[in-house]
Amino acid sequence: MLRRLYDWTLSLAARKSAEYWLAFIAFIESSVFLVPADVLYLPMAIARPDRAYRYAIVATIASVLGGIAGWMIGHYAYEAFAKPVLEFYGKLDDFEALMPTDGSATGFILLMLVTSGLAHLPPIKVVTILAGVISFPLGWFILSAIIARGARFLFLAWLLRRYGEPIRHFVEERLGLLAAAAAAVLILLYLLVRYLH
Repeated sequence: MLRRLYDWTLSLAARKSAEYWLAFIAFIESSVFLVPADVLYLPMAIARPDRAYRYAIVATIASVLGGIAGWMIGHYAYEAFAKPVLEFYGKLDDFEALMPTDGSATGFILLMLVTSGLAHLPPIKVVTILAGVISFPLGWFILSAIIARGARFLFLAWLLRRYGEPIRHFVEERLGLLAAAAAAVLILLYLLVRYLH
């Protein structure tokens, strides 16, 4: 099923309505969809490098709005909607493992919002729903989503404008790993500082 979703999302890049589809996929990725918007964004930006930054802004705005929808789902409809969605994607265990056990988890949630926005670690939909469930402050949530998602899409736009098609394979195969490694380092540093105190 995941491969079919991936292929379908990739096929949208060739359509005249691709920019609308990019906004739609970026929106639902942040709340309920499994395939990242990068799958659509990359071929679009390579095909039209003159629009790479425009696409990045569209993806960022839609992703932040989708994140707000995910926060609302977690805050107002966890049992009715969010839990079944997480179970469907096999992410409920990840979600429950991330659930804070005390009231001092604000910094950790903020860090997860940044790392999931940059590197999909953990998946963004898991974190947006979790932020809503624990009533993470919506203003901080929006700010961190703008920074993290904007940084990711604008950095990809810069890479694609500067290096074009040759960088595509690097982005598709290695950028995610590098971003995930950087996110893991940030999480480990946070945990180290937290437990030293």
